[in-house]
Amino acid sequence: MESPNMLDAEVELRNQTFSFLKSMTLKCAIELGGGSGSVSMAIAKAFPNIQCTVLDLPQVVGHLPADGLVKFVSGDMFSNIPPADAIFLKCILHDWADEDCIKILQRCKEAISSRDARGKVIIVDAVVGSVNSTTHRESQLLLDMMMMTACSGGKERDEDEWWNMFKEAGFSSYRITASLGFRSIIEVYP
Repeated sequence: MESPNMLDAEVELRNQTFSFLKSMTLKCAIELGGGSGSVSMAIAKAFPNIQCTVLDLPQVVGHLPADGLVKFVSGDMFSNIPPADAIFLKCILHDWADEDCIKILQRCKEAISSRDARGKVIIVDAVVGSVNSTTHRESQLLLDMMMMTACSGGKERDEDEWWNMFKEAGFSSYRITASLGFRSIIEVYP
């Protein structure tokens, strides 16, 4: 069970994400590695005009019932991502080494480019150094050490490391908005 502080933080992050989504004209959004789809369900309830899909491994989404709000698709983000106006990744890329992230981002670019030139990738993840406070810096470093031990190649990245991966994957620009603590919303454009 999550602590009340974690739930409050999640609600605040969703509020900021929702206000961010209001500024976009989306018809179709895909959440990569979304598990049971809690973020996609919240987006679909707030924006019924957006068709939300969760792409995750068969063992994760294969047993989930269709609910009419969110479509669950079994797949592998390393090989194929269905076309969408926006691809949403929440705390996914920090689990992977740079080379793997670049492959995922290349698939994302293919998916948004095949649908609409205005598509984008939306990443919610830590950006090391985005908040200038000792407490946040210590938290970021501790999270980075945890990622290095828990995930083979996983790590937290600073803005330069993010931009290098985006360029390598073929993207032309990005924008980082610090949103909650050391998490940021990162928009990446083809």
